[in-house]
Amino acid sequence: MTHPLRSLSLGLLLSLGLVLISWWNLFAWSVVPVTELDVWHAVSAFDSQAIAQRIVIDLRLPRLLTALLVGASLAAAGTIMQGLTRNPLAAPSVLGVNAGAALGMALVSTLPFLYGALGTSIAAMLGGGLAWLLVMLLGSAWRMGGNEHGRLVLAGVAISALCAALTKAVVIMEEDQAAGVMTWLAGSLADARWQTWQSFWPVAVVGLIGAVLLTPSLNLLQLGEDNARNLGINLLYSKLIGSVLVLVLVGASISAVGSIGFVGLIVPHMARLLMGQDFRIFLPVAMVLGAALVTLADTLSRAVTYPMETPAGAILALIGAPFFIYLVRKRTL
Repeated sequence: MTHPLRSLSLGLLLSLGLVLISWWNLFAWSVVPVTELDVWHAVSAFDSQAIAQRIVIDLRLPRLLTALLVGASLAAAGTIMQGLTRNPLAAPSVLGVNAGAALGMALVSTLPFLYGALGTSIAAMLGGGLAWLLVMLLGSAWRMGGNEHGRLVLAGVAISALCAALTKAVVIMEEDQAAGVMTWLAGSLADARWQTWQSFWPVAVVGLIGAVLLTPSLNLLQLGEDNARNLGINLLYSKLIGSVLVLVLVGASISAVGSIGFVGLIVPHMARLLMGQDFRIFLPVAMVLGAALVTLADTLSRAVTYPMETPAGAILALIGAPFFIYLVRKRTL
């Protein structure tokens, strides 16, 4: 089997898997019983008087669409970060971007004057951008060519811990908002509605298109900065654009559903294992895998403590933390 045919076959299988997971998400573990037939009728011949169909259209469908786009966005952000730094341990959750964005969101959620001035998406992007800048300065990644992988990860852990501590301090000082902020920090799609989707998808789609357009530059960066520069790549421009895309994708996702981590760490490795090293091929595959992973985590979040819900971010952390430990050991042994 030729490589293009193998890639096409894998892509079709992944797409089929994503469709099946999405279909399952629409009716699984509902307090009010929802069947496959209810889902079919809701999308083909909607009856506003049927409660099950209303649940599908008003609750499950916007939640599913948001989960798909959040997964694709976080996976794309992680792929870009690993390409820019040439560090297999790089991910928004590892290098402080998620924690910084969460701090920005916590500040605007508890301080009304900031909410009126910035809004949630801008606050998340600014918080993530500041954390990312601090990590890069501490890790000296730009100056040293991105080769100090261990230093970069340590800087990310330190900044993440600092942002987490500040976030907790903000929550403690504003106890009235504590419950809502803590639920949001856990990362959950339970409150995703059509309003969430409508404000989220335009930003995310622009970021995903930009990520796809950046793939040729990411491929050349893997040859080394000197070789990439000799081949005509403007390193500063490419890294700046890539960093902005990461902040847009992560900030929009976190402002929509809260702090969901580890997708950007796990999924690029899975896509690379399946499709090889060409960013033009495995980045779109990473988007599909990320969408499937977050949708699956959201479905399982309803099953763990049914009829209560466990945040999807907690499900992903249970998967991602052991995987991160495995990667660290693989890099150090």
